[in-house]
Amino acid sequence: MTKVNTNEKDIDKILDRGVLKDFLPTKEQFKERLMSGEKLRFYMGFDATAKALHLGHAQNLMVLEDFRKLGHEVIFLIGDFTGMIGDPSDKSSARVKLTPQQVKENIATWVEQVKNIASFDDEKNPFLIKYNSQWLGKLNFAEVLELASNFTVQQMLERDMFEKRMDSGTPIYLHEFLYPLMQGYDSVAMDVDVEMCGTDQIFNALAGRTLMQKMKNKDKFVIANHLIADEITGQLMSKSNGTGIFLDLSVKDLFGAVMAQSDGMIRPLALGCTRLELDEIDEMTKTENPRDAKLQLAFEITKIYHGEERATEAKEYFINTFSKKEIPDHSEEVSGQNGEKMLDFLIAIDGATSKSDARRKIEQGGVSIDGEKIKNVDYALQTKDAGKILKVGKKFFRKIVF
Repeated sequence: MTKVNTNEKDIDKILDRGVLKDFLPTKEQFKERLMSGEKLRFYMGFDATAKALHLGHAQNLMVLEDFRKLGHEVIFLIGDFTGMIGDPSDKSSARVKLTPQQVKENIATWVEQVKNIASFDDEKNPFLIKYNSQWLGKLNFAEVLELASNFTVQQMLERDMFEKRMDSGTPIYLHEFLYPLMQGYDSVAMDVDVEMCGTDQIFNALAGRTLMQKMKNKDKFVIANHLIADEITGQLMSKSNGTGIFLDLSVKDLFGAVMAQSDGMIRPLALGCTRLELDEIDEMTKTENPRDAKLQLAFEITKIYHGEERATEAKEYFINTFSKKEIPDHSEEVSGQNGEKMLDFLIAIDGATSKSDARRKIEQGGVSIDGEKIKNVDYALQTKDAGKILKVGKKFFRKIVF
């Protein structure tokens, strides 16, 4: 049996890094349990709503890995059942429900994407993987009613998005009320001591705490992690605004995606998505030119997922492609759509005066995205282009956002 590390310095290193935000009931009580030597069971759930995990997920898994290294049991819970329903958190309308086949396709490569940050193969204390269909799919109607009896409609309506939808007259479907019950029951089924979640999931996590108290006569800690956000503007990293960084990107695309982030993302990404020490991060962020700090950040993140050699190659490629201030530090953002033809896009952003002008520029090799020339005049924008720099001619630079 793995011995639990109760060294206060090692524990504080995790608690004080700046990734963890809220501790319920309190940070002091949580630290006291960590110092007790008791082996705690941690988990965090990830709904199977997309084929690629992103750096926000990675940040959370890296924290779980830190607790695993202390000797605690940690669980990577894949929400294959809840993923078919979809959590309504921060949504103005109900999510589209997925089919079992879509869920299966979405999670096919998840473990491969995070194998470098979660020790699934550790012989003594492996990072565990569970699927909530194993218990949620077996509940009968009577058991669902029993779960529902632990909550009131008023409690469910306390969620901000439900209040907003009530005020605007937007429908709220009954199955959306049941989602917190399902996530809450995950805690009961796994008999956990600690649930980690994003700050947008606190309501659901607290529903699990309620069920643990009522069904297990046991309390559960809820630890909320910061969402990755620009420390200057407060804007969250997300695919909807073109700043999401996904773990299935190629080595060059991953490096370039980090470089395309705003300066206000340097420290949040360094804290949550690298293994750099705090003093190293402080030193990096003091760099006179933010681009130099981003080069180091992009290297550190790319190294984790693709290895040091390939990260070095990606860094050299980026420097050789975008050196000598060829690309301005702050390129104007232009909005495109997945599937939009490059010919039309160039005209819309004033990169070309007509389709014939756009065609000529492409055919002459004058159009590129992050240094990769567009050779096909029928090229259409793809999701992977979001956040990258479009160059037309020698002096026209624009950052693509969707």
